[in-house]
Formats: sequence, structure tokens, C-alpha cells
Amino acid sequence: MAADDLAGQYFDAAIALLRRVRDEDSESIADAGRLLAEAVEGNARIFVFGAGHSSLPAQDVVYRAGGLALMNLLAVPGVIGVDVVPATLGSALERVDGLAAAVLDTSPAEPGDVLIVISLSGRNALPVEMALNARALGLKVIGVTSLAYPEQTRSRHSSGTYLKDHCDVVIDSKIPVGDAELTAEGVPAPFGPASTVVTSALLQAVVATAVGELAERGHTPPLLRSGNVDGGHEWNGRILAEYGDRIFYRR
Repeated sequence: MAADDLAGQYFDAAIALLRRVRDEDSESIADAGRLLAEAVEGNARIFVFGAGHSSLPAQDVVYRAGGLALMNLLAVPGVIGVDVVPATLGSALERVDGLAAAVLDTSPAEPGDVLIVISLSGRNALPVEMALNARALGLKVIGVTSLAYPEQTRSRHSSGTYLKDHCDVVIDSKIPVGDAELTAEGVPAPFGPASTVVTSALLQAVVATAVGELAERGHTPPLLRSGNVDGGHEWNGRILAEYGDRIFYRR
């Protein structure tokens, strides 16, 4: 099979998944956007967490041109990003009991805040405990995960539960178990993961919904502009100053 045929197959698979989440997740996306809008309007804070490659969609909505200024990354040392050496350490830390509680206890999160937890499988101890403990602290939790995993895998948390079991809103990314969309003759393993593409689009759709919800309520959304357009830095400076008490990625 020609390489360009595989490229086309990958795009087709990713587009099909995006269409599914658009058509099947509209209600949960609307609910999640409403929670973000209520947090902005209600003087609460918004946090987003993901481990390993699930941290990439989380990072994509923080300090983002065209995004809400109030999106804060909830960082867990060793699991945010893929620059940990050895790379397997990040995966190992996802299975450590008690880590999420320690992170939340030392974070600025308070009752009434919103936490978005991203985990493709939703089966590891860290995302499960992050959602469980956040709700116990009085936070609203939005989970972005694939509901295929609870049907085909075992939980790695002592409770036997998954991320989906500890959320106020669950958004299903529709990613199949294994996160690989392609196969080819002579290639011994499936390839072509699409979870980052789909999950990033889901989060941006939630943010867009929140922006629209705020506008409908007569509240000006605290949006950031690109620093590469004239006046962008000045605009962002005003937004960051106005909402500085709810923004934690700056000093």
C-alpha cells in the first residue's frame, strides 16, 4: 500500500471520529461548556489535568490565543508532558495511589472550582483519584475519556472504578482500545493514534461553548489574543491583570 493511501486513511479515520463526537457528544459538550461559563461568571477557577500524552490537549487550552484566560494547568511532576526520562516513569506514576490527593491538597483549587480530567483509558489510579478527590473537595469535574476502555479493560484503581464514575459530566472521545486507527501488510502492530486530535478538538469545542454561553448571559468572555497580531500583548496584559487572582500560570 502506498504511503499516501495510508495518509488518506488516517485523515478519513480522524474525520470520522470527529464527526461522531460532534453528533453524539453534543449534550455533554454543552453541559461542560455551561460549567465553565458558570465558573467564569461565579468568580471560580478552572483547572485542567492530563497525564502523558493526555497532557497535550490539556496544555493546548492553557494560555492559548483565542482561548479563555482562566484555564489553568494542574501540574503533577513527572507526568505532564513527554520529556520525562526515562519515558516509562510517567506511565508508572499514573499508577501510584495517593499522588492525586497530595497534588490537590497543595494546589489552589477550592470548592466551587471546575477541574477537567483527561484520560484516554480512565483506568489508572491517578486520573481516577484526581476526579474522586476533587469532587470530595467540592469541585465540579468534567471527564474526557473513551468509554470503550471500561467495557474491555480492568480498572487499575483499588476501587475497581474508572474516571467516568467520578465526574459531573463525561465526554466520550470514542477512541477504540489501543488508540491506533491503521493496519498495513508487513507492519506487525496497528498504528496511527488519533486520541490527541480528537481530544484537543473536544476541549476546544467545550471552550467555544463556554464563550457562547457567557456572551448569551451578557458576560464578556475573558479571551486571550495572539501576541503575533498588533495590540495582542497589550490586550492580554489587561485580561491577565483583571483576572489575575484566578490565573496561576504566571507570577
